[in-house]
Amino acid sequence: MTPKRKQKLYVILGLVALSAIAVGLTLYALRANINLFFSPVQIAAGEAPFERQIRAGGMVKEGTVARNPDSLDVEFTVTDYVDDLRVHYSGILPDLFREGQGVVVVGQLQQNGYLKADQVMARHDENYMPPEVAQALEDAGYKPEDFQQKAADVAKRLEAKESNGDGATSSSY
Repeated sequence: MTPKRKQKLYVILGLVALSAIAVGLTLYALRANINLFFSPVQIAAGEAPFERQIRAGGMVKEGTVARNPDSLDVEFTVTDYVDDLRVHYSGILPDLFREGQGVVVVGQLQQNGYLKADQVMARHDENYMPPEVAQALEDAGYKPEDFQQKAADVAKRLEAKESNGDGATSSSY
């Protein structure tokens, strides 16, 4: 092999090695920023990592929203009608957040089984459901019409409660 070819080979091998290092570092940095979606049934099965940022979603279970009157702390349960996931959140909930509606929460799953949420995202209108939530509910054996009807029934019951004057859906822990 001539010295010129040897030099070209070393340059090419050096570029390949630098490229591999750059790709490896990029993938490592991206791995820390990925939050995968898990449904309550997947979390109950132990598929979700603990104390790492994840997204979880489902329907807000009726009668489970508990607000602390002294702070912005809220507890509620997210369900996919197979398993439930208890969520703790401290902050102002979106205006569209309510029982019986689809929700996606971003946070960390704690060792004692609840999700400490950093962010709560609610649906846009009565027909919208986050795609991940819809897929999780379909995997649990529900059709979109089933959970839309169930959400409409819950909304009617809540409206009836509020019109009767006992709309106290808040409770303390």
